[in-house]
Parts: sequence; structure tokens; C-alpha cells
Amino acid sequence: MLDALRTLARELEGRSAEPTAAAIDSQSVKTTEMGGPSGYDAGKRIKGRKRHATVDVEGFPIVIAVHEASVQDRDGAPEVILGMLEKAPQVTKLWADGGYAGPKLEEALKDRGLGSIIEIVQKPKETRGFTVLYRRWVVERTFAWMSRCRRLAKDFERTLASSLAWAQLAACGFLMRRVARGLTP
Repeated sequence: MLDALRTLARELEGRSAEPTAAAIDSQSVKTTEMGGPSGYDAGKRIKGRKRHATVDVEGFPIVIAVHEASVQDRDGAPEVILGMLEKAPQVTKLWADGGYAGPKLEEALKDRGLGSIIEIVQKPKETRGFTVLYRRWVVERTFAWMSRCRRLAKDFERTLASSLAWAQLAACGFLMRRVARGLTP
């Protein structure tokens, strides 16, 4: 369902059905006392789960994955990238932040023949405070769209599968609104 909505939304935007470039990032969210798998993200100081997402240049999700928050970005990225390439095999460029830099991810991608797909977008050294980073802001905007779904403000689910289902449902919701807006005269 998510793939069909993404394709329809891309076509309504005047783009080809299949994306050729994407961005990847993760979002850590707290979990409740309900139980289930969770971990500690030391970088963000959050005990909970981590949502990984790859999105096209319009911000439409290609793949969403849910892990324990203790999974580092570069460790969870290979399976997310492979899932993205199954759904969108024409992607040749993938923008990421500094959390995906390093030899571990490079080796994992080279082993699969994907050595040159990822491009790390760094914040300019002379910049202080917040700045919008080239091509990476679209995935942050997608997380903001998903966060409008109140159920995703905190992870209330006991399993990773149900957590993933709610994230995909939220993505379907904003894609349906986008498609409906594009179809109205």
C-alpha cells in the first residue's frame, strides 16, 4: 500500500514513478512501561526504539524499519538500504548524516557491491547552531509529518512489528492526504 501511494504521489508531483535518489536517517523515540524490545541511545539519551527511514527527494517514504534504540545508525543501515534497493532499484545516490560515516558501513556496502551509493552530508564547519543541510532536510520533514500522528509521539507497542505497522500507517495517512490534494481541482 505504501509503495502504491508513493508511486501515485510522485506521478502527481510530475516525477517518474521510481526514485533515483534518496536520503536516510533515524529517529529515536521513548517507549512506555508496556515492555518489549528497547535499548538506550547514548547519543540522544533516550531509552526506547529507533525508526530508520529512507525517503525519496519529495520526502515520501521508501522503507521504514524499527530497531532497538541501542542499534547504531551505521549498524542498522545495511538492511534498510538493501530493503530500499529492493523497492526502488534505480536509486543511485543516498544522502546521510555523519552517523553513517565510517569504515564499518563502507565495508558492509562494498561487500554487497554498493560502495559508492552513500554520500555523507556534513554540516559546514563555520556554521554555528541549527542549519538546514542540503538534501537531508527531507527525511527530517518526513519524521515531522509522521510525528503528527499522536500514536507515534511515544512508542506504546510491545513488538517491533506493531511499532513498524503504526509508522507505516502514519506514512500512508500523509501520502493519502497528499494524493487527495493533488487530485482535487
